[in-house]
Amino acid sequence: MPFAQLRDLAFYYELKGVGPRVLFISGTGGDLRRPPTAFDWPLAAHFTVLAYDQRGLGQSARPDTLYSMADFAADADGLMTALGWATCSVVGVSFGGMVAQEFALRYPGRVERLVLCCASSGGVGGAAYPLHELSDLSPQAYAAHTLGLFDTRRDTAWQTASPAKSAGALADTMAAITFAAGEPGRAIGARRQLDARRRHDAYARLPSLKVPTLICGGRYDGISPPANLEALCRQIPGARLAMFEGGHRFYFQDPAAFACILAFLGER
Repeated sequence: MPFAQLRDLAFYYELKGVGPRVLFISGTGGDLRRPPTAFDWPLAAHFTVLAYDQRGLGQSARPDTLYSMADFAADADGLMTALGWATCSVVGVSFGGMVAQEFALRYPGRVERLVLCCASSGGVGGAAYPLHELSDLSPQAYAAHTLGLFDTRRDTAWQTASPAKSAGALADTMAAITFAAGEPGRAIGARRQLDARRRHDAYARLPSLKVPTLICGGRYDGISPPANLEALCRQIPGARLAMFEGGHRFYFQDPAAFACILAFLGER
């Protein structure tokens, strides 16, 4: 299995596809052992895709130290250096979109094109939903609480009218948050990531970005609502905003989303 030693931490990564290079930065709790991952997107059919488990997650190191957004950005930079990548396009999803902002701000010469999916700037531009406040909930309670956050159409009326779909969505969420729950350090890494997520605030620095940027999200996202995406678009010079028929995982709900992202990444 491929690991890169970055400073004193080991990072698990996967590299697939052929074509222009794309660094994919995953969201909260991302783990390449558990689909859907970057490779369930159509990216690798058109690009060389590098995806990895961020610190505290998956098969990467899980230090019990304070994690900062600067640390997450430095991890991405170090992985690119380890693999001999000078530049690439970057796709950041949810928490990964926060990391991608910090990465582009700190290492602007690395980024050719930037895609921020269902992301928030923090600060004046609006924070993502405070998932850290749900850490003490049981998996069942967490799944029930977040059902309508991931897609605001899934309200009580929808749950009553669609019991099978509701049960399936709850089961999917529970499976995600209980995956590898007994592994040493998993709870620590997850908590440290949520703490860094809580402190993310790139809003005031975003006007310094000079990279072609696509901001995209779902109209029914309660985690990173449309107002947060609009704020990102206002702050990043020349950024484009694309909204789709879906919630936090709009890219799997609206086929037009992948087409838009692929077209943007393919522009030269």
